[in-house]
Amino acid sequence: MPVSPSKLGSIFVFGALGLTLAALAYPAMLGIENTAGSQDRIIANTPYGPLTEADRDFVVKVRSAGLWEYPLGEMAMERGTTPEMKEAGAHLIVGHAGLDATCRRIAPELGITLPNQATPQQQQFVATVDAETGQQFDITAVNIMRVTHGQIFPAIAKIRANTKNSLVRTLADQANDTVLDHITVLEKTGMVNYEQVLLQQTTPPKLPKDQLTPPPPQPGSPVLALKPRPDLNVNTTSPTPSPSAAGEVR
Repeated sequence: MPVSPSKLGSIFVFGALGLTLAALAYPAMLGIENTAGSQDRIIANTPYGPLTEADRDFVVKVRSAGLWEYPLGEMAMERGTTPEMKEAGAHLIVGHAGLDATCRRIAPELGITLPNQATPQQQQFVATVDAETGQQFDITAVNIMRVTHGQIFPAIAKIRANTKNSLVRTLADQANDTVLDHITVLEKTGMVNYEQVLLQQTTPPKLPKDQLTPPPPQPGSPVLALKPRPDLNVNTTSPTPSPSAAGEVR
């Protein structure tokens, strides 16, 4: 059962895409009152190289992605109707646990405050998938995640090419491998509607910044850690081969 164009479009109008780096205005605790300037503006000089607004936003965005994709991975493992869907769930869990550990390690070194909740629209993505059952659960989850992963993929490359900060560069390397791995396991389910996914990737809706920004953590609250799952025996740093065209949803 393919996902309908109108349904997928509605998901991204109301659920919203939250993976455009330029749209993020989450304030880092760097003594900066106005965070809406140029993405190339240096906001801190660190022992690891200068930190730009784009660098900071990237670290926060990777953290925020894990806060909704990790629980979605758990849902996919529990409720997915095919082995391929459950495998995709395992890759989401392991990949984002690894990225989260890196974010939590480098954020204090760079003076970046990490959120403990995903953005409002990312939380809506999870709610949208959670409301579905059976094969429609699989189809909805796969297509939402394929759009968001497809959109962030070139943004990672841009950060990797331009950053002068060695810690951000390391995170970008890891994120590149992880996102490519996730894209390939999502495609392996055979449920990607490529026509609609590519349309949503290239024409995301314009939404208020408060829908695109993770809520700030409560003062003094500990940083939430995504639980590592070595028991799943998944390697997301070596992406799985891309699937053949057979079985793809059109």
